[in-house]
Amino acid sequence: MKTILKISAVFSIMALTASPSFADDWLSNVKRTIASKQTYPRTAQMRGEEGTVKVKVYVSTSGKVEKAELIGSSGSNTLDKEAIALVSRVGSLPAPPAGTNSVVLPLTWKLL
Repeated sequence: MKTILKISAVFSIMALTASPSFADDWLSNVKRTIASKQTYPRTAQMRGEEGTVKVKVYVSTSGKVEKAELIGSSGSNTLDKEAIALVSRVGSLPAPPAGTNSVVLPLTWKLL
């Protein structure tokens, strides 16, 4: 019997300091960029691990991801590590609106 796993990624912003219209456009671009790199770790799939990781991403004025830090664990070490690795794989994001230098992203992994 073959099992099919579906993965959904849910993103939202917890903190963002910029004007709303620029922030909305920037946020949409950030979501697309990160979603294009998100994967579900095979070991987490096999163990049935799901969860939401909160990651604070620091972004330079040019859009380069300077660092990421875990601010909320999913309860899965594998998913927590994947969240930080995901941000590293992205490398750079669209240049943020003036005044924005960090954003908190909840990244969700869920087996359907």
